[in-house]
Amino acid sequence: MSAALLSDAERLASGSLSMVTCYDYSFAKALDGICDYYLVGDSVGMVVYGDFDTKSMDLPTLERHVRAVCRGAKQTHVVADMPIHSYDSSEDAAKAAALFKAAGAHSVKVEGASATTLEAIKAIRAVLPVMGHVGLTPQLLDAYKVQGRDEQSALRILEEALALQNAGCFAVVLECIPAALAQKITQVLRIPTIGIGAGPHCTGQVLVLYDLLGLYGDLQPKFVKRYADLGQAARDALQKYVQEVRERTFPDDGHSFK
Repeated sequence: MSAALLSDAERLASGSLSMVTCYDYSFAKALDGICDYYLVGDSVGMVVYGDFDTKSMDLPTLERHVRAVCRGAKQTHVVADMPIHSYDSSEDAAKAAALFKAAGAHSVKVEGASATTLEAIKAIRAVLPVMGHVGLTPQLLDAYKVQGRDEQSALRILEEALALQNAGCFAVVLECIPAALAQKITQVLRIPTIGIGAGPHCTGQVLVLYDLLGLYGDLQPKFVKRYADLGQAARDALQKYVQEVRERTFPDDGHSFK
């Protein structure tokens, strides 16, 4: 059975859930089947387009990236990020979800738990499953900082997570909140939690692919762990190429047509 068709329960049978962002065909194909989820995140605006935040992303742009990722992902569940203002109404939300479904996405993700968002989730679920997102929600906040440090804000985040569960979300991302709060939410919810900067007690974890591979350094949050330095490896490779071109040792006979 394709990994894209596995349930969360079946994925959890082999350990914690894993998710990374993915924005293009080449990475999607090269890494297919390794993790449980690809998130085609609106973070593409920052790491690929060099924007200041994620709010610049629009529906047509995200749809093109989702389509590209889905061409390469044959075994990995693809989650499409609903960009800002794409679910301001139930009608808009349903249309956006339909666009992502046609592009090949298996589910979508929304941020926050406002009354408008909760109502939109009902419309989206008629088209695709929905993943929620609470804590640090970049579409709704201007500053990137840890959320839920005080009792009042912690209770609000817990209530939002419960509201998303009750609205029918199949999982909830917990971003940049204290580990103890994430543990409490994970214990209370019946659905999986996927943490990013939320400690070790969530059901699963997500990181930006470019962060963990060392390809993006504009922001370096405490929670990011670099598993490779492909940025430096790419620089080394390019410098070697340029040197060989200047020395006229590339192309050689092995890379030329007879």
